[in-house]
Amino acid sequence: MKIAIAVDSNSGITQREAEELGLHVLPMPFMIDGTVYYEGIDLTSEEFYRKMEEGADITTSQPSPKDVTEVWDRLLEEHDEVVYIPMSSGLSGSCQTALMLAEDYDGRVHVVNNQRISVTQRQSAIDARDLAAKGYAGAGIREILERVKFESTIYITVDTLKYLKKGGRITPAAAALGTLLKIKPVLTIQGEKLDAFSKARTMKQAKTTMLSALAHDLEERLGDKSAEHTYLQIAHTCSQEAAKELEETVRELYPGASVYGASLSLSIGCHIGPGALAVACTRKLKELE
Repeated sequence: MKIAIAVDSNSGITQREAEELGLHVLPMPFMIDGTVYYEGIDLTSEEFYRKMEEGADITTSQPSPKDVTEVWDRLLEEHDEVVYIPMSSGLSGSCQTALMLAEDYDGRVHVVNNQRISVTQRQSAIDARDLAAKGYAGAGIREILERVKFESTIYITVDTLKYLKKGGRITPAAAALGTLLKIKPVLTIQGEKLDAFSKARTMKQAKTTMLSALAHDLEERLGDKSAEHTYLQIAHTCSQEAAKELEETVRELYPGASVYGASLSLSIGCHIGPGALAVACTRKLKELE
């Protein structure tokens, strides 16, 4: 049985990387000053953040039903089934839309609702590909990925409160006070929502907070203190050097772990702006170890 694995660009997987990984990526649309752009097609990360810093009016959107079904139809011409992994249903309506659309495909399209985004969603797509290679059918892949949906976490710290304020995620008064006090909030995505986790006075302190939270999750939530059975991920928005330093620190702390770095998806970047850093963990699937 031939299974195609499709994911949206919230995963951070580029079109070129998807080709290398044997995956298929549906580009997410963004409205910038009234014009629609598609991530990785006619909108690069550099262009996105440049427009953002210039004060452009940017809003996220979800793919149209037509965009989604066109990808599925194309893949089903050469595959028996499609496993589609959209971003967390708690962060966008695109998952619910996909679930409804899949009802018309007689069980050939399996939509995974496993509450992932960015680097953790990326890992889900790779895991799905590897499960398919082991002979799992679409329904089995969906079942496994949804079973472990809460076995991942992302911690993010932002360099500026400007974009959280702009997106209505914090009040103007809180943003003004936070800017005055030079507060660096630490946010978390664990399951459905982007939530406040902690706050720090410096970026160095924020990184320490994130690493402590990661260590706690590994030991208490995942029961894997040394991270031998967990993927560790470092991500950023336009902070490549800082992310590289953080990745080196994580490698030193967890010498036996699988660690990789990536850019945060533009859908997250839209809310937090450039200069953000993140650490994440995703438990490895026992079916693949």
